[in-house]
Amino acid sequence: MDNSLPFFILAGFIAQMIDGTLGMAYGVSCSTLMLSIGVAPAVASASVHTAELFTTAVSAFCHLKAGNVDKEFLKRLVIPGVIGGIIGAYILCNVNGEVIKPFISLYLLGMGILILVKAARKHQPEPKRNHIGRLGFLGGFVDAVGGGGWGPVVTSTLVAKGNSPRFVIGSVNVAEFFVAAATSAVFLVSLGSIYLNAVIGLVIGGMIAAPIAAKACKTVQPKPLMVAVGVLIVCLSVRTIYQAAGSTLIATQNAAIAGLNAIPR
Repeated sequence: MDNSLPFFILAGFIAQMIDGTLGMAYGVSCSTLMLSIGVAPAVASASVHTAELFTTAVSAFCHLKAGNVDKEFLKRLVIPGVIGGIIGAYILCNVNGEVIKPFISLYLLGMGILILVKAARKHQPEPKRNHIGRLGFLGGFVDAVGGGGWGPVVTSTLVAKGNSPRFVIGSVNVAEFFVAAATSAVFLVSLGSIYLNAVIGLVIGGMIAAPIAAKACKTVQPKPLMVAVGVLIVCLSVRTIYQAAGSTLIATQNAAIAGLNAIPR
């Protein structure tokens, strides 16, 4: 293991504190961070979901113990979420990482903007519980493809429909364990490799934060934290897109120069 372990422990702690209190942004935060330091999309998603297998287990237990879980939400989210995660992981494992990386960064940029939009809303509508299965499938799919998005898609939508943030966050966190388990299995079989140092660091930091976040879920003021998370994700995603665009431009220039040099003189 290299000296990046403390960095990933801190990242895992912060990401789990955010996820445990807001019900979103663990995968988005970690995946955005890993893409920004040059990790391939499939490896980043595989590593984050492997780490989530441990952190979501602890988080699920803590939320169950704290009484933050609505069984109806949980039952209607798990199976569609697992199916969506499996399909998304399979697709990501069979696509060239360098080709899809800018698109994943654009998706993460959209998630960051979505979080900021949700934070800006002042009024909540009457509670609605329709289309939860479809929402779970979509959340599982984009979570696997983007390395994160289960919370921003599922939690933000359910809360935006007027449901209790406390019970939505607790239920979504418990369901996420099953989605992470299924997605990790597909990545493990298909890729056979993960960023081990990142996984260890994210697991350690996340497991430390999980019980603290579950308790904070009852009292935390979400809007300031959502704004901070949204801004961070947007900035990191823009940086990654800029780097990808620069790399593409350099590669194009090099190819053009090589073509000119190959012309007989």
